Amino acid sequence: MTSSPRWLDDEQQKLWQDLRTVVVGLPMLLDRQLQRDEGISNFEYSVMARLSMVEKRTMRLSDLATQCDSTLPRLSKLMVRFERQGWVTRCPDPDNGRYTLAILTDAGLRKVEDSAPAHVEQVRQLVFDPLGAAQQRQLSTSLERIAELIRERLDGR
Repeated sequence: MTSSPRWLDDEQQKLWQDLRTVVVGLPMLLDRQLQRDEGISNFEYSVMARLSMVEKRTMRLSDLATQCDSTLPRLSKLMVRFERQGWVTRCPDPDNGRYTLAILTDAGLRKVEDSAPAHVEQVRQLVFDPLGAAQQRQLSTSLERIAELIRERLDGR
């Protein structure tokens, strides 16, 4: 016996369509701003920003890929471009040679710092300014629950 689909009601359908617009449109707008102002993509910015926020601006590539929702091959290709720009260096992990470390250089840090003000302003305008403090907290709680489930499913749990 097959069960009938659990169709979305009108309110859920509107929420779903609005979420799709945000999920697709927000990265496009962030990419557009960063490409126009800095010549980099939102993904490239996020990789450098992650490195800029960790101790010694150094992270294993595998951990960086996970934190940036990337595959290791995609991130490795990006590292080649970043090395050419002088923004990143790579070396074997001295604690475990099976891993490679990515190190954000001083030039890479300057690129992040130069890119950050306009990027953060764009994020504020698109995500935070339309919401009051209570709405921001509610959105945070809701997205945390959804993200947790998605991470579990991606990890195969």
